[in-house]
Amino acid sequence: MQALSVPIETLQRRFVAHTPQMADIGLQITSASVGRAAMRLPDRPDWLGDPARGLLHPGPLIVLADSCCGLAVGTSLSERQPIATLDLRMDYLRRAGPGQDLHCETHCYRMTPNVAFVRGAVWQADPEQPVANVQAAFMLATPARRQAMPAGPAAPAAAPWTPPTGDAPVLAGVEIPYADYLGIRLAEAGGAPVYRLPFQSKLIGNPQLPALHGGVVAGFAESAATLHLIEAIGGAKFPKCIDFSIDYLRSGRPEDTYASCEIVRLGARVALVQVRCWQSKGPEQPITVARGNFLLTETNP
Repeated sequence: MQALSVPIETLQRRFVAHTPQMADIGLQITSASVGRAAMRLPDRPDWLGDPARGLLHPGPLIVLADSCCGLAVGTSLSERQPIATLDLRMDYLRRAGPGQDLHCETHCYRMTPNVAFVRGAVWQADPEQPVANVQAAFMLATPARRQAMPAGPAAPAAAPWTPPTGDAPVLAGVEIPYADYLGIRLAEAGGAPVYRLPFQSKLIGNPQLPALHGGVVAGFAESAATLHLIEAIGGAKFPKCIDFSIDYLRSGRPEDTYASCEIVRLGARVALVQVRCWQSKGPEQPITVARGNFLLTETNP
């Protein structure tokens, strides 16, 4: 395995300390070599998603995995250049509980002139017993190899979108620490609820643009899917995410983000939910689209 010439301490300072979201959650680089990276997310009460059952929210796992995947791509580059997550998929293999740090190890196994492909695993006590697997693709910035595309006809101007003004807890009387950490609110109730992720500077993942951390947006989208499903089934069963995949269409700007969901399939044991996230330009210009399969378990197993 080829070693990096850059010390871990330097990588920590360049990659983590200058990124508000990574610094805020305390991410630590534990190893790095060419095409490979490992990171640790210290345990925190904020990472809980279901305190009653003692389950972590999937959001912190996604932020850790997305960050570690990006680092693996960075170690594969011969020179520094911007990268952006194209898509990311999480497969949840086991329950993740509080009281233990989260670890992630990733491998950039294929690099083309434009796209990098990464896979990895997240675990707690035992790397041989991962709690989740991750697969992701990243776009590489290659301006010298791009030719300017001719401008097409201008699209007709859309009517301005008016954000909903509601501001309610996502689940009345239910504590969800990670949703509180992100600040998620119910912006519009009714048959098609809309959820809001208020902008906070700690959620920035790219301070140069600036842009929201891709893992944060994914965690918000997965939260919205879970909350929508809980509301739809009226508490009869508890949804547990099996897998979640997200496609990034635009950068998340430093502003409020909204999400709405559609239940594509609701069976006795499994549900499929699609999620669309957007910002001030409205739902017709989404920044991400996502989908998740959920296992419906008894509320008191």
